Amino acid sequence: MSLSADLRADHSLLLSTVRQAGALAMDYFETDLKTWDKGDDHPVTEADIAVDTLIKTKLIEARPDYGWLSEETADDLDRLNRRRVWICDPIDGTRAFMRQVPEFTVCVALVEDGKPVLGAVYNPAKDEFFEATLGGGARLNGRRINPSDVDNSGDAHFLTGKRNMTYFTWPKPGEEMLCTWMNSIAYRMALVASGRFDAAISMAGKHDWDIAAADLILTEAGAKCTTVQNGGFIYNRERPRHPNLIACGPNLHDELLDVLG
Repeated sequence: MSLSADLRADHSLLLSTVRQAGALAMDYFETDLKTWDKGDDHPVTEADIAVDTLIKTKLIEARPDYGWLSEETADDLDRLNRRRVWICDPIDGTRAFMRQVPEFTVCVALVEDGKPVLGAVYNPAKDEFFEATLGGGARLNGRRINPSDVDNSGDAHFLTGKRNMTYFTWPKPGEEMLCTWMNSIAYRMALVASGRFDAAISMAGKHDWDIAAADLILTEAGAKCTTVQNGGFIYNRERPRHPNLIACGPNLHDELLDVLG
């Protein structure tokens, strides 16, 4: 499916803006950051705010009739009246960023009528730029990506956060589960989309800005991205939050629904 002329222009704007944002993030990476806690054990840094400001300025100045939703911007519910909305997490994986671990991403999606049509997830520390367009496939640094074809959880390599393992009793005693821990949910999802890992699980609630861009990258790559209850995601609602998430190759999805649902 080819993009309309306006969405092609939006795609170019998105890619250039996210690259600039990644470069700005790297100016702060491995420096003595100013940090604080914005409540509920959610850290934020001066880099989060600077990157958020850059992205919002670039995108909203260019598209003033589009809405805006970001983790680091006070929510303006006027976005609910806009057909197209930019959804942004300036630094997903702030804890990794603060620890100077190169597992953070800049994430931006363009959502139209509740569904992502453009998405970019950029890890500037590793120069890994994942992006997708609706109906146009998903790419890593310009090359098409696809998920793994693993069909058994016993053979799968999972990406998750350590806190997730407190939500369910799996694996059962005597069973093994190959896991790698990583903070950024968007980066986990993108790595699954590219087939480097087989599944990413988050049993904790996620916001639109955490997953919208990576959701499109996953589905355009041919992977599955649903809730544990096998529901899809609708974005730009009044409460932009989702209960949980399974991201995996298509052959593994049914088994994970059985185990986790």
